[in-house]
Amino acid sequence: MIVSVIGAGSWGTALSMLLAGKGHHVRLWAREPEIVNSIQKHKKNSVYLSDLTLPENITSSGELGEVIRGSGLVVFATPSHTIRSMAEKVRPLLEGNERIVSVAKGIEMDTFLTMSQVLTEVLDGVIEEDHIGVLSGPSHAEEVSRGMPTTVVASSTSRNTAVFIQQTFMTPQFRVYINRDIVGVEVSGAVKNILAIAAGIADGADLGDNAKAALITRGLTEIRRLGITLGASQDTFSGLTGIGDLIVTCTSQHSRNRNVGYRIGKGEKLDDIITSMDMVAEGVKTTKSVYEWSRILNVTMPITEKVYQVLFEDVSPHDAVYELMTREPKEEVIF
Repeated sequence: MIVSVIGAGSWGTALSMLLAGKGHHVRLWAREPEIVNSIQKHKKNSVYLSDLTLPENITSSGELGEVIRGSGLVVFATPSHTIRSMAEKVRPLLEGNERIVSVAKGIEMDTFLTMSQVLTEVLDGVIEEDHIGVLSGPSHAEEVSRGMPTTVVASSTSRNTAVFIQQTFMTPQFRVYINRDIVGVEVSGAVKNILAIAAGIADGADLGDNAKAALITRGLTEIRRLGITLGASQDTFSGLTGIGDLIVTCTSQHSRNRNVGYRIGKGEKLDDIITSMDMVAEGVKTTKSVYEWSRILNVTMPITEKVYQVLFEDVSPHDAVYELMTREPKEEVIF
């Protein structure tokens, strides 16, 4: 099968390697000409995962038409805030029988749509909703690209599409479960990046392991509150895309969102951090959208609110923690 991967960042590159290893011909779209040239001439991504040699059945192009033509599967691996614009460019190139998979994690600003909902909206009239799905879970590109054991979930409104995604991506090193709760899967994947920033702040500010454990645990409660309000299944939040993804993103050295928080905890300014990063930390934009969304829905998300204040209102991490710790006494309620 021909697979089109839109986005040659670390995750798009890692998944391209996985799919090529299963014998698929992978066409990798890259915005940067230097990445295209490097892959075509040297089988190296010169910017992301640059120490790895890509298989021969991965080709790259900056022309979407060349990448999409004849594809059976299109994987959207660009940052979440670019999914709409990329889908608008891809739409006229589709024949209508392709399966579409999002591997981006985020909530669109202003519309508060998940990535699959954005794709469904933009591709309406060309691709049926039941041909659209997501792949999500605790999965750092750095480890997947090296064949380290990883377990994720495939989700869609259609079981057939979820099974298709499962069968397409699953290997002895990359185990894929099916979870039909696409709302819960996507909400978990987006909001956990906010909590990874919080966990990084706790580490950077030397607040201790107790504080980080509290942030992770109470943060999961915030994910659950938002998800259930939107109709998600409570079971999802105890699974791979809930507690699993939350743990790895809040604790791993590979987590860009945790790294942003860590540097803020050490006293750096957000603008300086973003300017210095090659890769996108999805949690920064997601913090803004989820904070506004929670206020509209009247969902209590105090950790998210404090991360928002630290990122965008110049509240100090220590003041934010003090305000969290001195909220009115409550019973522990999971939802």
